[in-house]
Amino acid sequence: MKINIHAGHNPDGKVACGAVGHIYESTEARNVVSKLITLLQKAGHTVYNCTVDNGTSQSDVLDRIVRKCNSNSVDLDISIHFNAGAKDNFGNGSNTGTEVLVYNKATKAYEYAEKVCMEISKLGYKNRGVKVNQGLYFLNNTKAPAMLIECCFVDDVDDVKLYSSDKMAKAIATAICGDTKDDEEMDKTIIKLTVNGTAKTLEGFNVGGTNYVTIRELCDLVGVTVVYDSATKTVVLSK
Repeated sequence: MKINIHAGHNPDGKVACGAVGHIYESTEARNVVSKLITLLQKAGHTVYNCTVDNGTSQSDVLDRIVRKCNSNSVDLDISIHFNAGAKDNFGNGSNTGTEVLVYNKATKAYEYAEKVCMEISKLGYKNRGVKVNQGLYFLNNTKAPAMLIECCFVDDVDDVKLYSSDKMAKAIATAICGDTKDDEEMDKTIIKLTVNGTAKTLEGFNVGGTNYVTIRELCDLVGVTVVYDSATKTVVLSK
């Protein structure tokens, strides 16, 4: 799949730099975009970063973003934002949550938007759902199906306590292309075994401190035949 992704505002310190609270929207949107691009590229997708860093006004930032997006022929446009308006400076034990905006329910982006809400809510955020908004310049003017993700609220202490750019990017990537693994989660490792008194080694993976090997490689090592029965979708092991 070909995907456009961008952070929705100018960099911090410039005009139209987005919401400011306990975290900065512009900074965190760029953090999420960078990590999301890496995850999607590792999953085999072509990704274009359409972030704008030199807009002269809010309207100019939006115009530049849309022109960048429309210069690429893609399957999906994604705008990363952070919400504001909660005004929770002390924490009340309840976060305000996440939502995704689309132009209408007929867009192909709607299905992805629902999945994004679901995956981010698994991090502990309230699922505010997918909302139709036909008044946003980005959603109105991009050629490809588009969604605008409001990751969480910058001015809600409870939202910020849950927030991690790594986890947020992973949740969005999972919503778009299924479960993804980054280098920290799945590392190649050499596993030493003893088979009938003989030392052997296998290349495997370490995930969360646990080593894994493929069934076929392990069976080959111990002399067990592995056959996949496509009719019953069953793996058959035999001596």
